[in-house]
Amino acid sequence: MRSYCPVRPRAIGQRLLLGGVFLYLGVVLVLPVSALVIEAFKAGPAALAQIVHDPVALHGLRLSFELAAIAMVANGIFGLAGALVLTRHRFLGRRVLDALVDLPLAVSPVMTGLAFLLVFGRNGWLEPALQAGGWKVAFAYPGLVVATLFVTFPFTVREVAYVLEELGTDEEEAAATLGASPWQTFLRVTLPNVRYGLGYGVILTTARSLGEFGAVLVLGGAISGHTQTATTFIYNALEERQEASAYGVALILALASVAVLAALEWLKRQRRKEL
Repeated sequence: MRSYCPVRPRAIGQRLLLGGVFLYLGVVLVLPVSALVIEAFKAGPAALAQIVHDPVALHGLRLSFELAAIAMVANGIFGLAGALVLTRHRFLGRRVLDALVDLPLAVSPVMTGLAFLLVFGRNGWLEPALQAGGWKVAFAYPGLVVATLFVTFPFTVREVAYVLEELGTDEEEAAATLGASPWQTFLRVTLPNVRYGLGYGVILTTARSLGEFGAVLVLGGAISGHTQTATTFIYNALEERQEASAYGVALILALASVAVLAALEWLKRQRRKEL
């Protein structure tokens, strides 16, 4: 006779938990993203051909990739510097600064754009100084850069800071004891140790900047051929029922997202090999 082995209540609970998690992720994450990717790829060559002959769409794509490149470089440099300041130095107000780093994650991008308008826009706090210098930030290219840098700032700082805290200061202190200067210690010890954290942060920064919408819409105004990024172009194209153009830009952004994810997975595999 076959013995009866009842399913443990713990096993049932685990299955219910896994099922609930997969259901939640499927509805909230996988289903909408899959629908977007499938529809974009179904549009395929026709949508891409539409983009090639649409200078406004091409300008929006070029602008988005330019902003992503600027965010990568700027946040790579200042994110690394900020992480070093937060983890390797003790000073008055450090905890406040540490909390402020996460502010872009807590504030709505639309509110971010509005806040920058109060500073740089018409009748803004800095409007007299900007006018005196002949500069324009709101509804211009610099405004897009400022908004993108703000919303992407925390990623590199946090990724590098986590690695620095995990590593501690033993290797850096040993290098200093052996006579290495602070700059030599940074180049030969600190930077090689945090390269994967820096890579994660830069990749996440790229993904976030390519998908930014709210802040650049409010601060840039989505002026066609001037401050209209790829995401705001998609929004305006759908509003004007230009589905082919919208799907074409969405397809290119989807391909860029796949490339970003592939780079992130490759970086993870490289780190696992070293561990």
